[in-house]
Amino acid sequence: MADGAGEGVTARFTRQFTAEPQHIDELGHVNNAVWVGWVQEIAIAHWDAAARAQDRAAFFWVVVRHEIDYRGNIAEGERVTGETWIDGPAQGATSVRRVEFRDAAGKVIVSARTTWAMLDRGTQRLVRVRADVIAPFLGPDRA
Repeated sequence: MADGAGEGVTARFTRQFTAEPQHIDELGHVNNAVWVGWVQEIAIAHWDAAARAQDRAAFFWVVVRHEIDYRGNIAEGERVTGETWIDGPAQGATSVRRVEFRDAAGKVIVSARTTWAMLDRGTQRLVRVRADVIAPFLGPDRA
């Protein structure tokens, strides 16, 4: 899986995913539960890639809500490009993240809106997301 910061200025993050045999369900395509896992995987990879070291050491995120629209699918051996970004400033302890998966033709086949809550590693309690923590994910024009 390759990944990167996308176009940087927009603070988007991309990662490639390939449908392996264990991802395929009885319908012959990627199981919906696998897409949920990929949503979480790309979100965590984005945090690991863009967050400051002190923030990664102090905080972690948990999912509060997933909303996923399935518009297509892929079969074993096919690849998708996942792209994720933060959808605006944080609200208290939560942040909304968008994820889109595009097939080889560039068509969005799965899209998600997920809400994550930030916790303090030491206390494991919710903490307000400060502007300086979320800034690397919003891009220079939205920080």
